[in-house]
Amino acid sequence: MEKNKRGSIYVGIGLMIVSSLFTAFGQLFWKEFNRTGEILYIILGFLLYGLGAMVMILSLKFGELSVLYPVMCTSYIFALVNGYVFLGEVIDIKKLIGIGLIILGVVFIGRGEKRKCQ
Repeated sequence: MEKNKRGSIYVGIGLMIVSSLFTAFGQLFWKEFNRTGEILYIILGFLLYGLGAMVMILSLKFGELSVLYPVMCTSYIFALVNGYVFLGEVIDIKKLIGIGLIILGVVFIGRGEKRKCQ
């Protein structure tokens, strides 16, 4: 893969991570709406979720769907951290192992590239 294409896939991966961050925070606000009933939380949740979708659409211009979309699994990591930081949820060893596997999978997939059969 030529240098320019390799650089653009990193832009796509970065944008997909930003997208997953927005969607994870959108879901956090939805959880807060369920807890408090404050309508502002559901509105903020939809705005962040929508922004995440727009960033995802933009990211797809920088690489293959099969490489970029699995990066959205980072939203599970952000959701776990959000639950711990903002909701007081517990992170146990099984969750840490799961996060490690998600990170490993994202690294393997993110380094993938199209190979042409000859």
